[in-house]
Order: sequence, then C-alpha cells, then structure tokens
Amino acid sequence: MTNCSQDVFDQDAFAHALRDPDAPVPRGVISHNSDAPRKRFTVYRNNVMVGLITALEARFPAVRKIVGEDFFKAMAKVFAAAQPPVSPLMMFYGDAFPSFLAGFEPAREVPYLADVARLEAARTRACHAADATPLTPAALRGTAPEALADLRFILHPSLEIVASDYPIVMIWAMNSGEMELAPITDWRGEDALVSRPGVDVEVRRLPPGAKTFLQGLAAGDPLGAAAASALATNVRFDLAANLAALFAGLAIATTNEPFEVPLP
Repeated sequence: MTNCSQDVFDQDAFAHALRDPDAPVPRGVISHNSDAPRKRFTVYRNNVMVGLITALEARFPAVRKIVGEDFFKAMAKVFAAAQPPVSPLMMFYGDAFPSFLAGFEPAREVPYLADVARLEAARTRACHAADATPLTPAALRGTAPEALADLRFILHPSLEIVASDYPIVMIWAMNSGEMELAPITDWRGEDALVSRPGVDVEVRRLPPGAKTFLQGLAAGDPLGAAAASALATNVRFDLAANLAALFAGLAIATTNEPFEVPLP
C-alpha cells in the first residue's frame, strides 16, 4: 500500500506526477516497505490514466467509433495528461475535449470530429439537467392570435443547440446506432437540438432559421421579435413549422403567462 507523509506532501507535485509518466515519485509518497515506491506509484498512475480514458470513451462513443479504438485512446491520453478533472463528477469529465479535438493536429483530416464531440458533450449535460414539465400546444388553446406575438417562452433546461458546418446529426446518428452507416451525399451543415423532455435525451435536426429563433427566445425576446430575427437571417424560416417542431420535441418548459391547460 502506498501512503503520503503529510509533513512533506505536495499536492500539486502529486497531481503533476500522476499525469506525467517521466515525473519522479513525489516527495512524501511512501509505502510500508519502501521510502520510494516507484513501482507501486507507477501502477497507481496507470490506473488513474486508464480511468480518465475510460470516462472519455463512455462520454464520446461516436467519436471513438469514427476514429477507432487505438486512435481514440492515444488522443484521450494526450488530453488527460493536459486536462485533469476539475470535478469529482466524472460523467462531466471532458467538457474541454471538443476544443482539444479542434486543435489536435493528428485529427485534422476529420474536420467534423470536434462538432460531433460537442454534440455528445451536450447530450451528457442534457441527461443530467434539471427536470421540467414541457409545455404542450393545449396550453395555448384559446389564446388570441394577436396576443401570441407578445408571448415569451422559457425553453426546457436541458435544451442546447449545437451548430456545425457539417451534417453532424447524420454523422452522430450513423456512429451511435441510431442509423445504419451509409455514404453521405449532402454535406451541408446542420444545427442540432439536444434536449431531454422526459427520460431519454433526444437529438433533432433543426429546420432553417430555427437556431436564431431559439436563441432569441432564450434571450427573452417575445415570439414575434424572435420570429422576425429568424426570418431576417433565413428567408426559409417558417414560424408554424418551427413551433410545431418545438412542441413535438417538447422543448418549451413554460411561458411568462399563466395558462389553464385543458384536460384531454
């Protein structure tokens, strides 16, 4: 068993040595049969690294499938050596992984990899986001048409938008088991809506203009103003279709106005 002598123990040096295989055993680390337990510390260091890589594999399975197991483990090891956990909640380890991938030179031939990782990271956050009862279309029943434009909607707390210059929804779906692998003929960018209205996390492809529309709603803009901004950004924006998509995905938590929801 390896222990730490508290009078000379340096936590920063210990943390550094765990990530650097060439670092010496930190001062203060001892065992019952040695003052310099290099072999025992090496085993412990390896276990820590394996644990961090395993956590990344669990959080980014589509990224792992895209690049292959060996490549993923190699780049995960580089990331883990530079980015130790900042929280004891290991399900959130790797929030910085997408940014790391964007600048990781050996992965430059897979330019969409960082965006797929951003989508997978958003799925984890959505999974553990606060619960909220989604708003249904019935809540707006009876609202005067002229009053709709002034409504402000509160989006579901699990909701995130991941925008990309690549078809990341399709790429993610093919590498997560949601779709069969097939050649991609349309490489236009896609905006993904990630949310967890119930038990399961959902990933949906946003229609044209939806990103701007949702960003406006999230900022507190009334429905009419958010729709106008979306239409100015994309002439193909369809308010009715976007509202239908939001309600179909149960992505709205409530409004700023009280409504009586009719019983079914």
